[in-house]
Amino acid sequence: MSHRGKRAVVTGATNGIGEAIARRLAAAGMTVVLVGRSDERLDRTRARIAAAVPDADLLLERADLSLLAEVRELAKRLGREPLPDVVISNAAVIAEVREVTSEGIPRFLATNHLAPYLLLRSLVRPIGRRAARFVVVGADPGGLARVPVDLDDLGSRTGRGLGPLPSFRPFVAYGRTKNMNAMFGYALARRLAGTRITVNGVHPGIIKDTGLGKGTARGTLRVFSTLLGSSPGTPGPDAGADTPVWLATTPDVEGISGSFFVKRRQVSTAPHTTDVARCDRLWDESARLVGLAPAL
Repeated sequence: MSHRGKRAVVTGATNGIGEAIARRLAAAGMTVVLVGRSDERLDRTRARIAAAVPDADLLLERADLSLLAEVRELAKRLGREPLPDVVISNAAVIAEVREVTSEGIPRFLATNHLAPYLLLRSLVRPIGRRAARFVVVGADPGGLARVPVDLDDLGSRTGRGLGPLPSFRPFVAYGRTKNMNAMFGYALARRLAGTRITVNGVHPGIIKDTGLGKGTARGTLRVFSTLLGSSPGTPGPDAGADTPVWLATTPDVEGISGSFFVKRRQVSTAPHTTDVARCDRLWDESARLVGLAPAL
């Protein structure tokens, strides 16, 4: 099925699942906007996709999604005609240390949660009454989602809920932001009820070669990345891209919003991720951190 004339935005598009998503959307005929933080990596990704899909229509947008000022500027550029029909929020990092950006926000929190929150919220008004699909890559409903987000500690200064954690724990922090992605998706879908914009979450599965552990030097992350990449039974980025691409393109989910998908099936996530009061509290705190009013 051709989707020529449609425009898709993919964040975290310069490696792993994001690149696979972009390549498959380009092969389906969409104009694909690749979002990444490095001009050099964007250029290399464009070359790889063009080699695989010779008629690919690709556009490049450089933005460091850990910096909210750059996310705002990106949203302004994307909010001009022609507007996106699909936005896939895929960018994520696992931080080795609790690094704080020049804006005073932990880099992992800004990249993994606040950037999609700000970007998608900022695109709602320009898109208006048009049809669009927002796809948010979120938590594993049976794994990372088991431990609730500490709504008093979005920056993961502590390990509350997991017992005493005397120092920053990368996977705890990462898991919390993936929970936030699911919660944000549910909250945004409720606020967009009655519009033609749908919002759905997806877990791509346990995938090797995602780029999440790339360049890490410390023990836990390095070992995890090495073991995952060397496991012959672990699927690669194309498998991880399958359900996000399906959500972006299939008529089967027309009008479906506020759901979460794994392997093209709707699934339930942990009760604490769907609790309306908790989702609304996360929404309001996220609005404060990015400088927006809570109301859309």
